[in-house]
Amino acid sequence: MKRPVLISLSVLASVLALAACQSEKPVTRSQTPSFYVSLAQAGAQVDAAMARDMIGAYRGNNGLKPLTLDPELQAAAQAEADAMARADKPSSADAFKARLASGGYAQPAANLSAGYHTLAEAFSGWRESPQHNRVLLDAKATRIGIATAYAPNSKYKVYWALAVAADRR
Repeated sequence: MKRPVLISLSVLASVLALAACQSEKPVTRSQTPSFYVSLAQAGAQVDAAMARDMIGAYRGNNGLKPLTLDPELQAAAQAEADAMARADKPSSADAFKARLASGGYAQPAANLSAGYHTLAEAFSGWRESPQHNRVLLDAKATRIGIATAYAPNSKYKVYWALAVAADRR
């Protein structure tokens, strides 16, 4: 005579849960993190909050305070990125800093560059360049503005303007 197999309800529930997990499709992330999104396309814009956070974490690792997004620096950075895209060449950082200073920003610094398609690429490139890294690690800076402009017919495709400054005078 065969004995009936007794299965507790908790064991049965566990087996059914495992079976259900195996039949589900794997979870996939459909959204690429914004620092890896290519900005070499019409309408693409850098995620300024993500840039601020990345640069802020880097500054924190170097004993510096994070930066605050400044709407006017954002607008200035966007105007500069747009101008570079129209001219199809990077501008003079010194001229951009002079315009920021005449606009009331104390001790402005800037990174103007082209060719990086993602925020991750730009950030990495700036860290590796002593001149650009000084801007990221400017101890006097408290504010940030960052923007990109897409130029489809340019060899660079994406132009970058990063501005940091101390509080306004």
